Amino acid sequence: MSVYVISGVSSGIGYGFLKSISEDPQNLVVGIVRNKAATEQKVATELGKRSNVHIVHGDFTNYASLKQAAADTAKIVGERGIDYLVANAGFPAQFDAYSPIGELGEEPEKLDAVADKLFKTNVTGNIHFFNLFMPLVLKSKTKKVIAITSGHADLDFINNFDVENCALYSASKAALNIIVAKFSAQYKKEGVLVFSMSPGVVEVGHFSALTPKQTEGLMKFMGRAQAYAPHFKGPVPVEEAVKTIRSLWERASIETGYAGAFVSHFGNKQWV
Repeated sequence: MSVYVISGVSSGIGYGFLKSISEDPQNLVVGIVRNKAATEQKVATELGKRSNVHIVHGDFTNYASLKQAAADTAKIVGERGIDYLVANAGFPAQFDAYSPIGELGEEPEKLDAVADKLFKTNVTGNIHFFNLFMPLVLKSKTKKVIAITSGHADLDFINNFDVENCALYSASKAALNIIVAKFSAQYKKEGVLVFSMSPGVVEVGHFSALTPKQTEGLMKFMGRAQAYAPHFKGPVPVEEAVKTIRSLWERASIETGYAGAFVSHFGNKQWV
């Protein structure tokens, strides 16, 4: 049996993790979400009664909330600790998703607000998350900490293919990758594997209800992605992405060079 604590399980890849992992009744899954009641209702409606699933409230923009989430989780997992701590929660800003960075300056106040929220959620929030939950990770034998990041944070991808969009989001994920490497530097000697993994391009509903201008920006990015990877056919379903990601984090280890790494779901630098 493995114990998983996963943030951001209310939808998308996070919910896919919860659904897939909890299919094995031997696994214990704790999901950290902002809206506890709504997520519990969703789980009950779609998955039925799974006694190995626990939903805990935790807001990545609020330290006290995360501290309470860690205390609540400790009561659930007990002395077993956490085998897999998965930092999946993030702020999916639409503001910069389809526009080049130069256009963002046309709305400076919104730029400031979105950048602040991205950094607070994706960077500072995860620092608190790792610090507060690390004592539980240290109790386990597996000791794996995985941050879900993005290939958008790769400088070679940006520079070689002139990827203009997602500037603020990309910057927050690049900062997250540094934080992950720093945690690895501190805890590797205690047997904790900490690394960042991009899930690839996954269909989680972000591409619906776009404006004509946003659609134009999306198509431009898809063209860049196809130039980067001619085999690229578009976003993959959540279920497919979850299988690939789980396969990687289960085989990854300090010994095989993943400590502090920033890799794709393939375990290398091929992002799509």
